[in-house]
Amino acid sequence: MGKPASPRWMTWCLGLAAAYNLAWGAWVVLLPNSFFQLAGMEPPLYLSIWQCVGMIVGVYGIGYAAAALDPARHWPIVLVGLLGKIAGPVGYVDAAWVRGTLDPAFGYTIPTNDLIWWLPFTLILVHAWRVHRANATPATTSPETRADASPISPNTAPHPATPEPATP
Repeated sequence: MGKPASPRWMTWCLGLAAAYNLAWGAWVVLLPNSFFQLAGMEPPLYLSIWQCVGMIVGVYGIGYAAAALDPARHWPIVLVGLLGKIAGPVGYVDAAWVRGTLDPAFGYTIPTNDLIWWLPFTLILVHAWRVHRANATPATTSPETRADASPISPNTAPHPATPEPATP
């Protein structure tokens, strides 16, 4: 019996996330000053660090493209992406508003880079959890009814290093 397919919107969502991240990453790598000009900010002293951020975002795009092929199977990519999309805004609030060490204009990136993906990525992870739970084999299932089971259960097979008990 085949596994249920993920809803089509999940594939589209991850495809859009892939395209967005690849485009945003390429923009930051190839035109590193442009964000700062648009936001009216002074560019950082070391633009190469900003370009590394763009490279990381672009690599996430490759991961999202892979996850789009089978969202339930590639859920770890979605989880790592969601964690980054949560950590980014948390770090922004801390740096820009709590400590005052980051220009608040960086917040322009938060809605499209992070916030809009929270709900769909969470729903994809819930779907993956349900699929994996539905495909899990209960411990009480006999080996004869499981196609992937060994005829000898690891709980009943004698361990090769354990001697058989002597009979009186």
